[in-house]
Amino acid sequence: MPDTAGLRGGEYALRGDYHRTPDESWEYAPTYAAKLRWVRAQLDRLPAGSRVLDVGCGEGVLVDEYAGRLAIEGVDANYASERVRQASVLDLPFAAATFDCVLCLDVLEHLPHGDQPRGLTEMRRILKPGGHALFSLPNLAHLQSRFHFLLRGRLIRTASEHKHPGDRPIEEYVRMLKASGFVVLERRGVFPTVPVVTRLIRRHPARLAWLHRVLTRVLPVPGWCFLNLVLATTDVRG
Repeated sequence: MPDTAGLRGGEYALRGDYHRTPDESWEYAPTYAAKLRWVRAQLDRLPAGSRVLDVGCGEGVLVDEYAGRLAIEGVDANYASERVRQASVLDLPFAAATFDCVLCLDVLEHLPHGDQPRGLTEMRRILKPGGHALFSLPNLAHLQSRFHFLLRGRLIRTASEHKHPGDRPIEEYVRMLKASGFVVLERRGVFPTVPVVTRLIRRHPARLAWLHRVLTRVLPVPGWCFLNLVLATTDVRG
């Protein structure tokens, strides 16, 4: 087997390990920070030594951060390092019922629609009965996108079609999770995209991060939010 340690493909070849120190001027920086706060809170609750897989982990920011307390590793199609193995979510190189927890953070939207159910099936396969999965899912039908549809007849994609070919409204993702055998335990929204205000926040993310936090706190309607955070478990009844 070839040694792929140090592999950098796709966006990582162009931008390096850009998730390690996000640019404060990045328009999605406040949303990224909110996601990490939630994920860290979930990981902190796991018993020490729990076996965790971060699927599509990129440079493995959380893998490196929690390696001292959890038995955590990562896989990514475009990255490989000491703790990250090059692998596809569609064919995870692990036996069934291996992990206590799986992370899938901003990954499914990068897959074509037809591949998404297979990716979910793979993640469910490697989870132990009663194991947990953490998902972060961009919502094609966020509030600003809905207004845009009413005015112009089309939704606002969460990124270009090249980057996010599998964009979906959040309710479609939730139905897919359930169809794949996951039971949703918790779901919360991040960044309700109030027209005009959203544009200002994206133009000035560092200066208006406080406003991003306020909106998320007072209007956390999942269907209105740009990002949804989902805690799910395997359906042990099945």
